Amino acid sequence: MDVNFSGHVTRRVPVEETTQVGQARREATALAEVCGFDETDVGRVALAATELATNMLKHGRGGLMHLSLVQGRHAQGVELCAVDRGPGFSLAQCLPDGYSTGGTQGLGLGAIQRQAAALDVWSDERGAIVLARIHAENAPRDADLAYGALRLPTRHEVACGDAWHLAFDGQRLAATLIDGLGHGVPATEAANAGAAAAAQAGPLAPADLLARLHGAMSGTRGGAAAVACLDVQSGMLRFSGIGNIAASVCDLNGARGLASHPGIVGVQYRKAQTFDLHVQPGNLLVMHSDGLQARWSLRDYPGLIQRHPALVAAVLQRDFDRGRDDAGILVVRLGAL
Repeated sequence: MDVNFSGHVTRRVPVEETTQVGQARREATALAEVCGFDETDVGRVALAATELATNMLKHGRGGLMHLSLVQGRHAQGVELCAVDRGPGFSLAQCLPDGYSTGGTQGLGLGAIQRQAAALDVWSDERGAIVLARIHAENAPRDADLAYGALRLPTRHEVACGDAWHLAFDGQRLAATLIDGLGHGVPATEAANAGAAAAAQAGPLAPADLLARLHGAMSGTRGGAAAVACLDVQSGMLRFSGIGNIAASVCDLNGARGLASHPGIVGVQYRKAQTFDLHVQPGNLLVMHSDGLQARWSLRDYPGLIQRHPALVAAVLQRDFDRGRDDAGILVVRLGAL
């Protein structure tokens, strides 16, 4: 199985009143059509989006829905991520049909689960996050890939100057994150040029891939970039970064940081230094731009490290987004693609 996928910009839909439920549904069905879903599968996505948005209003005091295209094992799918401000809930309690905290029929989460290739929930004092990934009905049971990513423009912008790319050829994984300088269209042009170079190159060694990005981003305003490459058989992770990209490998005992060096990819930097780190299957690779604060620790969220990587990305964005810059986040379960 080969993966060669660059992240599209994440769509954000506020859900604060009933008319926005329809907006969430329309945005979700538009993504389903981009995936090439047939009428039945588009309807499944519409149902899940409607249930998630309605639940946010009835039980979660409103919130935001993030909508993304995701790469599956054989084809693309749609990711719906509802982030609310409610009192939280227990997934085990709420999945069975008939359970409700709001006087409804209690069919919502069960209906979503029946459509989803992956469903996961995080709930704490700040609210709840419900993640659902939907693939075509005829997709294999193992369609979902164990990664999560968000590519979010800063407020009042449509273009996003952060970008990411995943390449996997069955033996080697390359995860790339790029932060174009500034924000808006010029930053987006720089980041997209780097992502296109990563897509063309495939899973090269980190320093070699950074050199490809440097050439492709020449003539743009440039940016920060980092590449993490995993040899699945040996468990060796190699990392090179230029500029302000944060990266860590996390396990149950804590996190090991991966250092980037000064410079601007596409403009000027010294030879990229590569760091080698032995990792275990199941470790989480977390990479993000400076649109997120770097002071987070997964130890503050007991059990989160074992949840779906997309849920980890959503929690970090909720709690550590600076709110004044584009935000790019990429989380990969190593050895699980």
